[in-house]
Amino acid sequence: MAQFTILVRFRIADGQLATFLPLMIENAQASRREEPGCERFDVLQPEDEKDCILLYEIYRDRAAFDAHCVSPHFKRFDAATKSMVAEKQVTVLELLAEP
Repeated sequence: MAQFTILVRFRIADGQLATFLPLMIENAQASRREEPGCERFDVLQPEDEKDCILLYEIYRDRAAFDAHCVSPHFKRFDAATKSMVAEKQVTVLELLAEP
């Protein structure tokens, strides 16, 4: 089965980034540490958008991503940050070529 890759874009509510970011980083680290199907989980910030956080995530397959979405650490993160997120967009990506 092919890898499952997503790009998640968060726009964080005014004044919430300092609280959101440590929770996001903790969630990313737990995903890599506790989920054998999580192959990559990068937390990024566009240089010119300080209220934006991007996630680049690669999972072994769709089932591994589905397992991530029901993991205890993800559920804690989601509940703790729901009010901090002004907007969230998830894009599923298809790998067309590797270097």
